[in-house]
Amino acid sequence: MKRVFEYEFRGRKLIVENGELAKQAHGSVLVRYEDTVILSTAVMSNNVSAADFFPLTILYQEKLYSVGKIPGGFIKREGRPTDAGTLAARTIDRPIRPMFDENFRNEVQVVNTVLSVDNDCTPEMTALFGTSLSLCISHIPFEEPVSGVVVGRVNGKFIINPTASELEESDIDLTVAGTKNAITMVEAGCKEVSEEDMLEALMFGHEAIKELCAIQEDIINEIGVEKIEVELAKLDENIVEEISNDITDDMLEAIQIKDKLEKYARIDEVKEMAIEHYSQNHSDSETLEEELKQVRKIADNIEANEVRRLITEEKVRPDGRDMNEIRPLSGSVDLLPRTHGSALFTRGQTQALAITTLGAMGEHQVLDGLGLESTKRFMLHYNFPAFSVGETGRYGSPGRREIGHGALAERALLQVMPSEEEFPYTVRVVSEVLESNGSSSQASICAGCMSLMSAGVPIKKMVAGIAMGLITKDDNYTILTDIQGLEDHMGDMDFKVAGTRDGITALQMDIKIKGITKEILKESLEQAHEARQEILDVMQSVISEPRKELSKYAPKIKMIDIKPEQIKDVIGRGGDVITKIILDSSNVKSVNDKDAVKIDISDEGHVVLYHQDINIIDKALAMIEDIIKEVEIGKIYTGKVVKVEEFGCFVELWPGCEGLVHVSQLDTKRVEKPSDVVKEGDEIIVKATGYDKRGKLNLSRKEVIAEKKTK
Repeated sequence: MKRVFEYEFRGRKLIVENGELAKQAHGSVLVRYEDTVILSTAVMSNNVSAADFFPLTILYQEKLYSVGKIPGGFIKREGRPTDAGTLAARTIDRPIRPMFDENFRNEVQVVNTVLSVDNDCTPEMTALFGTSLSLCISHIPFEEPVSGVVVGRVNGKFIINPTASELEESDIDLTVAGTKNAITMVEAGCKEVSEEDMLEALMFGHEAIKELCAIQEDIINEIGVEKIEVELAKLDENIVEEISNDITDDMLEAIQIKDKLEKYARIDEVKEMAIEHYSQNHSDSETLEEELKQVRKIADNIEANEVRRLITEEKVRPDGRDMNEIRPLSGSVDLLPRTHGSALFTRGQTQALAITTLGAMGEHQVLDGLGLESTKRFMLHYNFPAFSVGETGRYGSPGRREIGHGALAERALLQVMPSEEEFPYTVRVVSEVLESNGSSSQASICAGCMSLMSAGVPIKKMVAGIAMGLITKDDNYTILTDIQGLEDHMGDMDFKVAGTRDGITALQMDIKIKGITKEILKESLEQAHEARQEILDVMQSVISEPRKELSKYAPKIKMIDIKPEQIKDVIGRGGDVITKIILDSSNVKSVNDKDAVKIDISDEGHVVLYHQDINIIDKALAMIEDIIKEVEIGKIYTGKVVKVEEFGCFVELWPGCEGLVHVSQLDTKRVEKPSDVVKEGDEIIVKATGYDKRGKLNLSRKEVIAEKKTK
């Protein structure tokens, strides 16, 4: 039976339908948020997975028909997820995952199919609402409703789920998710917003989240079914006791080794020792293989518990640092001679090499997605090779992690990038993570910032990033500055904060517990602010301001504005004029030649020319100026006869500008045949006298001669 639930949420209609679509899924809802429509379905396998982790898959399937588009390219159907779709799936996954029991092992899949998109009504947060609700009304053991909103701020006023136009004016673009009791996920880009204002925005968003969770609870009470009991992964208490007695002391010693690779190698040795000892002691067990799986899990738990105990009880971090101490910092620029800009940033055993490349505006990225933006002129790509952590691994297209980390770093630096008018280049930054022991995305921000400055990109301010951690035990908690890999893996929070000296430009928070309080958020932001200043000091000592000049290998630019009606003259029929300009000025045979000058012309008539050789730019610019140069009526010009006809001759004043000297205007005396007076190639002096009905230029030699005689 179809059920329809209608609500008003902050001035907009929110409608949930159930019972008509996807009825064989274990949970299914169609969520209408004004004209945004998402079908969310949840399914759980009946079998317990053999994996030692919870196999949860969250999909966000963008359908281009939802915005009235046909996919580009040769294959006219949706292919691999766009970066935006991948990021949306991550945004939904992160607050959903902590709401399952950590020992849950049945596979769960949630598929969000985007059917219709109103870009003023966030499809991502609608999908998060649908994901939570489809799980909550099903028999799948999901703990409690989760919701999310986008928070903007225009003219000092906070807005829930701002429209696209409001978001353009907003100085905050904050996505926050959580339960009715606490915030569980944060993602933000900001224009240098203070910690106090960001905290206020988070709390404002949480109030709206409470309303959405209450709506879900209302629907669950109406159509929710009883949760089933599933088999949770359990550890044998006897094995736990045996392994704890065997390796706890050795594990504690291993954890406190300062060098990462040495530490991890010793931890692995301790774990192998546990397996070896247990195998020897229980070689006659019929279920030894299953028991050894438990031994591995118990050894992992001992490692985690000892890390947490050291920090919360003894206030000792695995590498011996104070709770708010940053690892040793260093940086350098201009490592790579042929790139347009490069920088290396090292924090402890985390190291990122960032390279900046400048290109013409026409080299921007074309976006084939559901958003309003169709192009992107600033890109930051993040690469995390397996060798950076001393391992072998898969090499291929970027995964969710690489896309997510790159997007965070890009968002942090985007806030200080110059406008297209100030710096008309497409800019690409690539971060190559060379070594990693936590916070490689934040190292990418620092290295990326310095590489932009090295390349001469006039960024407004320097940006640095830091990752904060959290360890909780009962009612006590400890906040850690600059978490390393072990603290991230074993901790309860990964809170990344990036910004300038004056404010925050990006945030990202993930937690493994059910939520965190306002007090923890406030303290984390304050501690991150102090750390950011310290990192910026080091970066500024390496490069204090953007270079005034670009690399000799970077494309130089010159700009000119022409009238929109002159664009067709510069481009020519079928592009013949602009092609000639490119070929002649660059001395190449093809416009696609790497040495060809690049010319971008906007619909408004803004022309930008790019080339490494400024002389080639000047030559192409002069040719364009000749085309757009306008004749002054009454002015005398020296021109070249290019064609002689019976009715007169055509004279070229400059390339692209010709006029007719009628036979009657060739001389003060009567002329029988124009060829008696001029021939092709002659240079003659003429006066511009006006245009005929068809817009053709009229010239007169007769008037010039007459004026000379009167003098």
